[in-house]
Amino acid sequence: MGSWSAENATKAYLKTLKMGHKANEPDEVEFISALAAGNNAQLMVVACAGAADATALALVAAAHQTGGRVVCILQGNGGLMQSEELILGLDHACHVEFVIGDAQHLLLTHYRDADFVLIDCNLETVEMAALVDANKERRNGVVFVGYNAFRKGSSSQSNSLVGCRTQLLPIGEGLLVTRINGSDQANRKIIRANSTNNNNNNNNVNNGKKTHKRSHSWVVKVDKCTGEEHVFRVKSFPNHGRQIEA
Repeated sequence: MGSWSAENATKAYLKTLKMGHKANEPDEVEFISALAAGNNAQLMVVACAGAADATALALVAAAHQTGGRVVCILQGNGGLMQSEELILGLDHACHVEFVIGDAQHLLLTHYRDADFVLIDCNLETVEMAALVDANKERRNGVVFVGYNAFRKGSSSQSNSLVGCRTQLLPIGEGLLVTRINGSDQANRKIIRANSTNNNNNNNNVNNGKKTHKRSHSWVVKVDKCTGEEHVFRVKSFPNHGRQIEA
């Protein structure tokens, strides 16, 4: 999963709108599509309680934007034909493959490298908390999204996940969004911070003489809903105050 791309998010959002397949709450599928594309997801997996629906189409739009692929996990053959009719007629169907089996097992084994996972909270065989816990130490980041979080039977999923790393969003039938930053991403942040400190130290020393060069510091703000990082550089100028750059 790469860094946040506002351009990908916007294009995937608009592409989902143009598909013309609307859920009861249109903003739900567009949000999912923008979130997946904005994070530059390459392997997106959706676990459906029944046949694939508009939420799966959201990932198809995102995959077309990022060049990734979508795996749709179905619980049985019953919803396969309906799912194929919904998706395979699209121009971007080449990005999708259907798999039948136990979603929990497949996500922990065959698709453990997925960087965007979409799960129907009505699936009784999937424990999102266990999936999140199993991905804590992975090198690359991952985003888990549970949809239908407000519906009957999914309250246990919501209660087990809501916490400092998970947001329950009142979008559509409820979305549980959990973002895990991989160890590689954490290491890059540390390196960037150390590099900034070293540059500041070098600017303050010039052959033992005082310098009047401008100094700067970095401020990082994280959007709690999308996981997007906003980085600002605060410059200090002697006798001229501060200037903030994005």
